[in-house]
Amino acid sequence: MSTWSHTRHDELAHLRAAAQALPAAPGVYIFHGDSEHLPLYIGKSVNLRSRVLAHLRNPDEARLLRQTRHISHQRTAGEIGALLLESRLIKSRQPLLNQRLRRSRQLCAWHAGNDARLRLVDTREREFATTPGLYGLYGTRRAAVQHLAELADAHRLCLVTLGVEPAVGHRACLRAMIGRCAGACRGDETPQSHWQRTLAALEAMRVAIWPFEGAVGIVERFGTEQQIHVVHRWRHVQTVADASQADATTPIDPAFDVDAYRILCGPILTGQAELVSLPTPG
Repeated sequence: MSTWSHTRHDELAHLRAAAQALPAAPGVYIFHGDSEHLPLYIGKSVNLRSRVLAHLRNPDEARLLRQTRHISHQRTAGEIGALLLESRLIKSRQPLLNQRLRRSRQLCAWHAGNDARLRLVDTREREFATTPGLYGLYGTRRAAVQHLAELADAHRLCLVTLGVEPAVGHRACLRAMIGRCAGACRGDETPQSHWQRTLAALEAMRVAIWPFEGAVGIVERFGTEQQIHVVHRWRHVQTVADASQADATTPIDPAFDVDAYRILCGPILTGQAELVSLPTPG
């Protein structure tokens, strides 16, 4: 037994007993300190017992374990439910040792217009789940502009031609003069070619449009337990045990949330999730 594990054995005994009592099932676990209102850490796993025991065996987590008084958990029927619950609890309870997540009320994205220009729009102006031609999801306008500049450098795109930077007379843009732009601003490249290269560079950042007319339910099962996650326009509306209980009219969070979008997008678009149709919200 290592020196660390030997000296910590008695202190961790109550946590080890709590971890052994956890189910070997999906869900979210919470490490609590002295404050019941401000947890230390929130995590998720498809096997709660195994994951929490792994924390106890990790010397790098001494700070967390030293402050922990007890561990609680909430079961889910699968990984999607655990991810959604973890994200919601971290944002609402703001645990001390998690990376802080905030509800992004005003996400912004680049919108590719029919005039071959890019405009920065946010969730106050557009419904991101149904607007085509959106690229990137950013918490601030500054982050959006900085990322586009990096993308332009990598692909030698012209920010003046794209309408992001102002033109200076009829001269080539500054970036063309130093070799960072392929010269669409001075006629070295056709506008059509430049726009196609721009869309190709942006493609990996494209925001997927909600692919259904109304709400759907994502079905997850563990043993005899079933949960249906009601989802509409990339929002997590609620989680119920049976489709007959579904009410898609009141989302848990009515705002377009980047974390929920990322959790839901892959399983839904790749066909990995089991889906059931639900009534369309009013």
